Amino acid sequence: MNKFIREIASAKLEGTIAKKLRQLEKINLIVFDDFGMQKLDADTRLILLDILEDRYKKGSTIVTSQYPVANWYESIGENPTAADGIMDRLTAGAHRIELKGSSLRKKTETDQRID
Repeated sequence: MNKFIREIASAKLEGTIAKKLRQLEKINLIVFDDFGMQKLDADTRLILLDILEDRYKKGSTIVTSQYPVANWYESIGENPTAADGIMDRLTAGAHRIELKGSSLRKKTETDQRID
């Protein structure tokens, strides 16, 4: 997600945001990993809303987050109308999978140390 935010900001500065949005609309699957790690600014909120709207029933979007869905409004930012729109587009027809337990990245007892 952080990389996406940087790419959107860069495309906006370069004047290529419309081209970037057309590219994103055509992608079969977009994964927003680590959603909610930073607040979205006003421009990014509206662009994300556009992306989700353009992709509706055309492509799949996966969102991963360490934060509960109830906390996503905070990360989306100060505009409750935009937050409602984004959440509506993310959750309409969504399959929600909530994982519990320890991180799979932690070493297990069977892992061997390589020196």
